[in-house]
Amino acid sequence: MFNVGNSRQVVFTKNATESLNIAINGLFSENDHIITSVAEHNSVLRPIHYLKEKGVEVSYIGVLENGVINFDEIPSLIKANTKAIVITHASNVTGNITDLKKYGDFCRNNNLLFVVDASQTAGAFNIDMKEMNIDVLCFTGHKSMLGPQGTGALCVREEVYIRPFMVGGSGTHSYDEFQPDKMPTRLEAGTLNSHGIAGLHASIDYILRNKMENLTNKSMELARKFYDGVTKFPEVKVYGDFETDLRAPIVSLNISDMDSSEVSNILYEEYKISTRPGAHCAPLIHKALGTVEQGMVRFSFSHSNTFDEVELAINAIKKIIDDRR
Repeated sequence: MFNVGNSRQVVFTKNATESLNIAINGLFSENDHIITSVAEHNSVLRPIHYLKEKGVEVSYIGVLENGVINFDEIPSLIKANTKAIVITHASNVTGNITDLKKYGDFCRNNNLLFVVDASQTAGAFNIDMKEMNIDVLCFTGHKSMLGPQGTGALCVREEVYIRPFMVGGSGTHSYDEFQPDKMPTRLEAGTLNSHGIAGLHASIDYILRNKMENLTNKSMELARKFYDGVTKFPEVKVYGDFETDLRAPIVSLNISDMDSSEVSNILYEEYKISTRPGAHCAPLIHKALGTVEQGMVRFSFSHSNTFDEVELAINAIKKIIDDRR
């Protein structure tokens, strides 16, 4: 699915957080310099923050007014000790998508590692590790991969060496004092979630059978219809770049000065619409967009949603606005 090349370079984990911790802790050492962005999830930000205490330097790429990561800032952030760019494929707050080919080419041309958090996009958008020059791809199984919770993976280019993050039982080489160095055992200590992996396999079969682009196009059509509906209300502010159709199928918004948790509670209690309010585990982009206190209400769309459900959600937003007048 991701053009990894060698299946032994696929390491199973329990989620994207574990995958990113393995990659970030296993790739970088004291005096290394990492470039990441303010659009990242805490699954990237926190492991990197801990590395600062071990002498790793970090620089953050800012975002434009619409939340798009500002690629043009990167050249000025490069140092002699820069080792990698760690970036999200799509923001879980704005839905903005990163041009992986553009970033990957830059990394390859500047001898940098390219580590990608594909939590929001794996299973929904084309990701070709070889074509996009991705060195490490991290993702979870329970989002667009449609698999069970407790599944995830990281895919590692063969030439990239990641030190073991966790060691222990391996099932082989039991008399060795150190973790076996062969992949994927080097990064897969302990008993794996075999039942979850079997479920993930079934979900991948479903995606391939129904064609990923068909499933994603349906989700994006629903998100666009919702966006077109709610932006007719002057009280609604929507975040993200909607001038492009290439974006994750989420819409994050606020209604006037209402707290995002209040809006989300009304949506669920009165309309049984589940949304995610607050900071979405992505504090730096909320700081950049000025929504730290208010948060945002995030609507996420799946191919299994319907256009009638979108109309219900639009009408619910209208009713919340009308009730405040």
